[in-house]
Amino acid sequence: MAAKKKLTLYFPEELIQKTKQEALRHDRSMSWIIEMAWRIAQEQIESMPGVMDLQDGNWEGAAE
Repeated sequence: MAAKKKLTLYFPEELIQKTKQEALRHDRSMSWIIEMAWRIAQEQIESMPGVMDLQDGNWEGAAE
């Protein structure tokens, strides 16, 4: 198991409340919910152009 590390993130209040609701619904921690969301969305997020891509004029897929 990977070592745990404390990190402070700032989210809009609405996102925090929705995450808390899902954590309760799944009987899991908020950290677990965020981790699963990342695992599910990781491939899609990584396919988005980065800032350097946009500066180079590669706007394909930027508005999706």
